[in-house]
Amino acid sequence: MALAIFDLDNTLLGTDSDNAWGEFAVARGIVDAETYGTLNTRFFNDYLDGKLDVNAYLEFCLEPLSRYSREELERWHALFMEEKIEPFILPRAIELVRRHEQAGDTTLIITATNRFVAGPIGRRYGIDIMLASECEEIDGRYTGKPCDIPCFREGKITRLQRWLEETGHDLKGAYFYSDSRNDLPLLSLVDNPVAVDPDDVLLAHAREHGWPVISLRD
Repeated sequence: MALAIFDLDNTLLGTDSDNAWGEFAVARGIVDAETYGTLNTRFFNDYLDGKLDVNAYLEFCLEPLSRYSREELERWHALFMEEKIEPFILPRAIELVRRHEQAGDTTLIITATNRFVAGPIGRRYGIDIMLASECEEIDGRYTGKPCDIPCFREGKITRLQRWLEETGHDLKGAYFYSDSRNDLPLLSLVDNPVAVDPDDVLLAHAREHGWPVISLRD
């Protein structure tokens, strides 16, 4: 048995859920369309270019959560799942997760996306263990601030190593599936790195190092 670790956005899921939530929030009037929409696009492009300031991004995207009750947010998230996520659920990704489970592997998602957005998506894939960027909560409400180490780039390694220490798991024979150049630090750490529908930087690196390159898209 080994760990089967999955990135979420554009790996298991055929879209970027963080960016999609921003678009949903703009369309529903949850945030100001002009200012939020412009910044959301800018941060998304920075992520794609491998130059995202993750702390600035988390401050930006979590702040609106502080304005609404958990009940309102959960109601919106259910609509978000229906409109923006379900069309991008990848059957081949679900099959891959199930193959690892049938082999006795422990499956987990590790994602830079915040837990409010990502948590229900992970459960949709049947994966109970998730390491994500965390949202501070006080008395059952989001404060609009991030907490803990952002689960991004080298932060994914830090968060994963802490989880390994807490649970007694190890990385022997571990798999990590990702699409992004931002995950090269963790991909380089595991025994079985797999590039999934990779960006151009990750594709070049995978070919140079003989890593498997697969697609989970139709």
